[in-house]
Amino acid sequence: MSAPYALYAYFRSSASYRVRIALAYKGLAYAYRPVHLLEGGGQQLSEAYRAVNPLAELPALVIEGAGQGGADAILAQSVAILEYLEEVHPQPPLLPATGPLERARVRQLVESVNSSIQPVQNLKVMKKLGADYGADRPAMFRWARYWVERGFEGLEALLTRTAGRYAFGDAVTLADVALVPQVYNARRFDCDMARFPTIARVSAAAEAIDAFVAAHPHRQPDTPPELREG
Repeated sequence: MSAPYALYAYFRSSASYRVRIALAYKGLAYAYRPVHLLEGGGQQLSEAYRAVNPLAELPALVIEGAGQGGADAILAQSVAILEYLEEVHPQPPLLPATGPLERARVRQLVESVNSSIQPVQNLKVMKKLGADYGADRPAMFRWARYWVERGFEGLEALLTRTAGRYAFGDAVTLADVALVPQVYNARRFDCDMARFPTIARVSAAAEAIDAFVAAHPHRQPDTPPELREG
């Protein structure tokens, strides 16, 4: 592996998007290993990928030589990966240095997305709605839109207390890393972002940063040609 990291990802996976942002923001080189979540029933379910990540989910980060005896190590779960990158590569920081309460508040914003919003609108849930309950694509999108907007109601209230230029004050944090991919999903599901002006404002500010631009789903090696930008 020529880079110290390799990332198993899918262009439109919001959890993968988070890790791409952090890697780009910290200026870390990595090899991109695409895993198509739909092709062939989902490449993440293959035996080959389960050998990498038994959870059969994305993303997974390979860390060259970090395992026992110099073997490669593999981390799954995007927030665990983000925390690892922050510890090992603390500059530029994605957690505030001002104190434990401030860092906990950033993590609260992260988990508002990671635990409360994203899981109920992810691909596994949508496929189950179709397979077991006969939901078609419009019904799946209505489901996702309902849960994203419901989650954004609480998140908007939290952000009115914490936001400056970005989600937590005037510096980019892990809260922005989590928020921007969820806003991308919200747009896909045609959520009414006018209801969430603080979310829209701080997300737009973060989206303009070069690292966030580079990590965008429409700029990845596995982005379909009809969606590709840049």
